[in-house]
Amino acid sequence: MALSNTKPVKNASRRYGNVDFKNAVGHTYPPIKASYLRRDVLLFANAIGVTKDELHFLYELHPRFAAFPTFPINLAFKQTDQDVFDFIQRTVSGDVPGVPPFDPKRSVDGERGIEIVRPIPISSEGLNLEIHSSIIGVYDKGGNMVMEAEQLLRDTRTDNVYARMTSTAFGIGQGGYGGPRGPMRPSYPPPNRMPDVVHVFKTSPEQALLYRLCGDYNPIHADDNFAREGGFKGAFMQGLGTWNIAAHGVLKEVGGSDPNRFCSFKARFANIVYPGDALETRIWKVGSKDDMDEIIFRTIVQSDGRVALSNGFAMIRQKSLSKSHL
Repeated sequence: MALSNTKPVKNASRRYGNVDFKNAVGHTYPPIKASYLRRDVLLFANAIGVTKDELHFLYELHPRFAAFPTFPINLAFKQTDQDVFDFIQRTVSGDVPGVPPFDPKRSVDGERGIEIVRPIPISSEGLNLEIHSSIIGVYDKGGNMVMEAEQLLRDTRTDNVYARMTSTAFGIGQGGYGGPRGPMRPSYPPPNRMPDVVHVFKTSPEQALLYRLCGDYNPIHADDNFAREGGFKGAFMQGLGTWNIAAHGVLKEVGGSDPNRFCSFKARFANIVYPGDALETRIWKVGSKDDMDEIIFRTIVQSDGRVALSNGFAMIRQKSLSKSHL
């Protein structure tokens, strides 16, 4: 069906007509070119709290120098730029059949996931990387609009896929069109026992300013006045900043900081984190499958116990127990 025949149009009541979320399923976006330097890999590791005892993420001449596995998560923002860019303009969603455009001022990241298919290259030199995105589904939940998408990081020269990423965008008050409510999502409640291991990272007052250099240049994470206009007490941490700090904690505590053991990681954004907050990621090993440990985790803010990341689940490849804290 042609897009012109399925594009919602705003009517006099400021609602949209011609809305049919089912038309969005399978829609693909134009590929996004992506490139990066070893310097970008080093910056990312510093921004998510990697420490000197993990020098293979922090020193390009280390014999085992590697990109932290979740590095690709920001490439759809960064694309090929080596300078700052207009984040708001770049993240305005394009036309999707049957779906009203997301209002960026009333939209938030709901959940993110990544699966590593091949080790992430330390730079894009010699590669022709593209991000291919498609819509899995659009749902109507309690008057809100939820869009689930998948992104593949692919080298078009070899057709090698390096990472499969998933995202859920949450449009506050932008639903109510009678669309499908969507499938039941897997639930990963923490076990009713003490965590097997806990990782604590104290963010600095400058943490969001450092992390934004990885490509998340939304002014709401840098400009207190801009954030207050949105009803927040000031600039706050990027959700993906907290998400990546937790990913580092899980790999360090469970996988011995070995990037080759990192298979998959996902979590739901639950509450805002402010720079200076101490993040406590509580980690449970709950099973094993195909030589991988199944991990449930939850990240809280130490000072008041509010949950920053919920429904956390990761798969970490097994190794000698002497090399693991679990």
